[in-house]
Amino acid sequence: MAATSARTLKLLSIFGIGATLTAGELATRLGASVRTVRRDIDTLRDLGYEIEAVRGAGGGYRLGRATRLPPVVFDEDQAVATAVALQTVPTVLSGIHENAARALATLHQAMPARSRLHAEAFTVSSARNYWEFPAPPIDAEIVRAVGSAINWQHLVRVGYTGDGEPVTLTLEPHDLVVWAARWYLVAFDPDADRWRAMRVDRIKPRTPTHTPFARRDIPYGDPVAFVMTAHDRGDAAAEWQCRGSAILALPASIVARFAPGGSTVRYDTETTCRLTLGAWSWPGLAGLLLTFGADITDIEPAELRQALHSLRTRITKGLRPARPHR
Repeated sequence: MAATSARTLKLLSIFGIGATLTAGELATRLGASVRTVRRDIDTLRDLGYEIEAVRGAGGGYRLGRATRLPPVVFDEDQAVATAVALQTVPTVLSGIHENAARALATLHQAMPARSRLHAEAFTVSSARNYWEFPAPPIDAEIVRAVGSAINWQHLVRVGYTGDGEPVTLTLEPHDLVVWAARWYLVAFDPDADRWRAMRVDRIKPRTPTHTPFARRDIPYGDPVAFVMTAHDRGDAAAEWQCRGSAILALPASIVARFAPGGSTVRYDTETTCRLTLGAWSWPGLAGLLLTFGADITDIEPAELRQALHSLRTRITKGLRPARPHR
């Protein structure tokens, strides 16, 4: 009976992700037979949970929208994921540390003993390395305002500080993307008739508009791919001991995807762009440029050109045939 109850609780937690799964998929996750899964579904229905049967291609079972899950139905993996998420979220959102700590404490109290042991075993400390250039933690109220506009499909009016003077924009917000510890808003700008990837830490939402809009097809069909390939996404060059730039014989969209954190990419032509980046030394900076495997021109400053000359000399020496031993 204990095993049956534990399996039924796990089945309920699986349904909690909101997906539609076949009896076979559920059986694989539970390590049980399809017949057992169907019996457990009947048990959940008897307990008052609305488990819907979805017919046709892509059908299976799912939890009904009217059903409310108990907040403590966690398996061990979910307990760990929740503990880690609540401890690390203050590194990317400001004004949420106390609420995250209270939420974690509440969950610990409500979890079954076995799940609580797994959750409490994870105490996470965040540290930054030299190649991370995250945005400052975003105000949770900004994320809430923008996220609500996305959810309700309402136009959002924002103040935005890009590379130039602050501007006020009315946007169709579609998605929020977190990449390299930086938040980006993917939005369509009707006035400019173009898509934008915008740093959320440079956005200040104005009074909500409550004006609906129809969703559009995002470039590449994926907000993450759009952000990663957008060269004008609002990033700024980081402060390094050595900083330089060069024209690369690659499209800006490609360089933007693989450029190190704290660098900027500027469109030059369809097949070239200017990359500005920094490093701890001029040879280190020269080495980063070479990793793109593309022709480079218009290299600045002179220290970077000299470093590239020095690397060429060292590489040439290294490629010479070794002298035979006597």
